Amino acid sequence: MPAARPLVFNTSVTDCLCDKAKSAVTIDAVDAAGLKAAGKADARLARWADAAGFAGKAGQLLLVPGDDGGLGRVLFGLGNEPDAFLPGKLATSLPAGTYRLGDGFADPRMATLAFCLGSYRFERYAKGKGEAPRLVCPQGVDREEVARIARGAALARDLVNTPANDMGPQELEDAACALAATHKARVKVISGDALLKANLPMIHAVGRASTRAPRLIDLTWGKASAPRVTLVGKGVVFDTGGLDLKPSSNMRLMKKDMGGAANVLGLAHMVMDANLPVRLRVLIPAVENAVAGDAFRPGDILPSRKGLTVEIGNTDAEGRLVLADALALADEETPDLIVDLATLTGAARVALGPDVPPVYSRDQALCDELVSAGEAENDPLWQLPLHTPYRKMLDSKVADICNVSSGGFAGSITAALFLEKFVDQAACWLHGDIFAWRPSAEPGRPEGGEAQAIRALYSVLATRYASKG
Repeated sequence: MPAARPLVFNTSVTDCLCDKAKSAVTIDAVDAAGLKAAGKADARLARWADAAGFAGKAGQLLLVPGDDGGLGRVLFGLGNEPDAFLPGKLATSLPAGTYRLGDGFADPRMATLAFCLGSYRFERYAKGKGEAPRLVCPQGVDREEVARIARGAALARDLVNTPANDMGPQELEDAACALAATHKARVKVISGDALLKANLPMIHAVGRASTRAPRLIDLTWGKASAPRVTLVGKGVVFDTGGLDLKPSSNMRLMKKDMGGAANVLGLAHMVMDANLPVRLRVLIPAVENAVAGDAFRPGDILPSRKGLTVEIGNTDAEGRLVLADALALADEETPDLIVDLATLTGAARVALGPDVPPVYSRDQALCDELVSAGEAENDPLWQLPLHTPYRKMLDSKVADICNVSSGGFAGSITAALFLEKFVDQAACWLHGDIFAWRPSAEPGRPEGGEAQAIRALYSVLATRYASKG
């Protein structure tokens, strides 16, 4: 197999930054009180704002002409908006040009990151929208760190946004190999019937009906003696639901069912680019849950790598099956931390909506740390309980465990409890049930594929391990 080419990143999130500019236009952020104070100091500005209907409301923009007739300054409304990513709106509302942050921005780093994430464009299939505004990186803001995070998020978004005809198991493997080549990591891939020989039977069973062979992608990076951190991402490139076929309305967005894989690759980029002193491993079971004569069926009993037998109650609960084999493999080397991310259940969206993924772990300190990091990074997460009494909902009369719960209750919790059965040696395990999609645009968060949980996770990993090199 020829050597993989290094990854070509989507540069829309970093081309928007520059180090300095001679004629950058200043953006001042104001609320209603700030606008009133500015108007008292400059009567001309007050009249201009009044004529334009600018009142300092959240996201409002006032372009103020200069004495030469060009753009002199910009006022940006803060209103009472609690969203730390509100400055991301500048990336889509400002005219082309170069700008710098002035007064009123409480957190220049977060404002800069929001601007970068808001500058994201997915232009693989459609022409761009012309020149975009650029921002001078504020003094004291680590441009490399902001760019690292923005690139990781853009990678996750690009992979999720790519439709399944161009993002099959092979293409997901190619993306992992390209990322590995960029950071001098190693990749091993087990595909097709070789999965059976390697004792990864559930990955094979879920993906065997597709004309595109299932596979397990195994990326490793870092010193073997460093703390072991393993990321596992659900890589179902398209989910028909299998023989328990989804209705067409639910199938429409199933290109995003590899969002867990996309996000762990984005997080892996952040970790490797920052050269965190960890031994990183990324495991991605990449499959297509298709319908064909050899598709696995409701009522089938599948063997697993762990040795547990699994009764299939529903073929549309396939993600936990491929994750289970990957988690069992990850667990065998007793890592310090296993994190899995997966677009696993609709129940999580019903409970917490599209913006707030639930996380699960028996390590309360890790959960507390992660939720706090999510608040600080505007990457919200919420801990839900691994409620042990619910395990009986997964009981099977003919196998060790069933892949779905009886009664339909607590869908996200029981899915997490299912996965927990396949991890018992790692020092710590955490599961994130992410959505990986933005149904409508918000400042800094365009509609479409989304990076979820990885900025918070990167913050935790950087805090835990950066000082241990």
